[in-house]
Parts: sequence; structure tokens; C-alpha cells
Amino acid sequence: MNRGWLRFEHGFGTLIDALAVVASLVLFAMMLVICGDVLLRNVAIPGLPNGIAWSNEISELMLYLLTMLAAPWLLREGRHIRVDIILRVLPPRRAYACEWISDVLGFACCLWMVWFGSAATSHSLASHALSIKTLVMPEWWFLAPLPVCFALLAIEFMFRMRRLAAAEAKPRDDAVSAA
Repeated sequence: MNRGWLRFEHGFGTLIDALAVVASLVLFAMMLVICGDVLLRNVAIPGLPNGIAWSNEISELMLYLLTMLAAPWLLREGRHIRVDIILRVLPPRRAYACEWISDVLGFACCLWMVWFGSAATSHSLASHALSIKTLVMPEWWFLAPLPVCFALLAIEFMFRMRRLAAAEAKPRDDAVSAA
């Protein structure tokens, strides 16, 4: 059982590492779109438009997508927003209890977002809802990453709780941005 968990956790870590790389590539592509738009707005190039009409819309979507792709990796690496100054001044056992409370609440919130995101995506798909801006696209395309991301975050919270259960009863030193 323990060996299986470790193998699953290692495979999951490889998956979220790959998603972080994809997020980096999306960020790079977003930079290219924005730079191309700025260039075309300021430099008249014969045969090319004056700017890229859809650049703002695509940049917003790319920012959302890279957030969804990187979130599980950020949680694993402790690069998320975490204010643990109070945990460092509390008695170790109370701080440990706070770690458990935050992980359980994070896990529960992620499960709720999986349910909510799945329902919203299904409803959008069934209703054939469209996003009509500069580009016209099915709305469910934007909603689909939400339940996937939060399912991955829920899995990472399970691993965090497993690591916390095996650790000393004090605030965690792993997965924190400043220890």
C-alpha cells in the first residue's frame, strides 16, 4: 500500500511538473501575442493589420489557462500564497492542528469546485452557450479546465495530508515559501 502511494505520488509529481512546463509555454506564447500586437500597432508593416484584434481576449484566456495548469505545481512546491507567521509563533501542536485544518478545508473547497466546475461545464455544453467577443467560441472550452485543475489540487491536498500525518506534530517545513 505504502509503495503504491509513493509510486502514485511520484507519477502525479511528474504530471504536475509537465503541466508547469506547459504553463510556461503558454506564458511564452502570451508574451509573443502581446509583443506582436504592440509591434503591429506601432509599426506600419505593409500587408499586415494595425494590431491583432483578438490579442486582449486570447491573452486573458491564456492567463486563466496558465493559472489552472500551474496551480497544482505551485501548491506542491509551496509557491502559493501562504502566511505562516502565526504558525511559527503558536505552540507546535496547535500549529500542527492549524495545518490540518487548512489542508482539510483546502481539500473540501477543491472538491466543491470540482463539482461546481463540472456542473457549469456540463450545463454550458448542453445549452450550446457561446462566448461572443472578438472571437466566438463555445463557453465550455473555458470552463473545462476548472474541474480538472481543482481535481489535481484535491489530489495534492491528499498527498499533503499524508505527508503531514507522517511528520512531527509541528508546522510543516515542506511546501512553504519561507521556512
